[in-house]
This record gives sequence, C-alpha cells and structure tokens, in this order.
Amino acid sequence: MAKLTTASDVRAKTADELGTMLIDLRKEQFNLRFQRATGQQENTSRVKVVRRDIARVKTILAERTRSAEKA
Repeated sequence: MAKLTTASDVRAKTADELGTMLIDLRKEQFNLRFQRATGQQENTSRVKVVRRDIARVKTILAERTRSAEKA
C-alpha cells in the first residue's frame, strides 16, 4: 500500500476487506517503527500516512457497527 487511501476508497470495501487492510497497515506500522528504532528508515513521512490510514479504516468500521446496531 504505497499510496494514500481516501475515505471513499475505504467505504467501497467490505468489512472483511477492511479487516485485512487494517491488519496489513498494523504490520506496516510495526515495520516502520522497527526501522526507525534501528536507524534504517528512509521515508519518514510514511509513518504519518499509515497512522492516518489506520484511523480512517477504524473510523469507518465503527460507523458501520453503530449503524448496524441502530437498525
């Protein structure tokens, strides 16, 4: 996942796809933290992008959960 994802891209995915995407983003976040700690990180802006993508996915999952509970 090298590009910034938009909210509309994330909303178009199913819950299973979002779960998989969240796992992949968390793995990438861990790897970026590890690279930073060992001094091997090249693209420091990627940390911010991944963090925001994780928040975006979690927000949309929470919105879907709330709307399912109301229905």
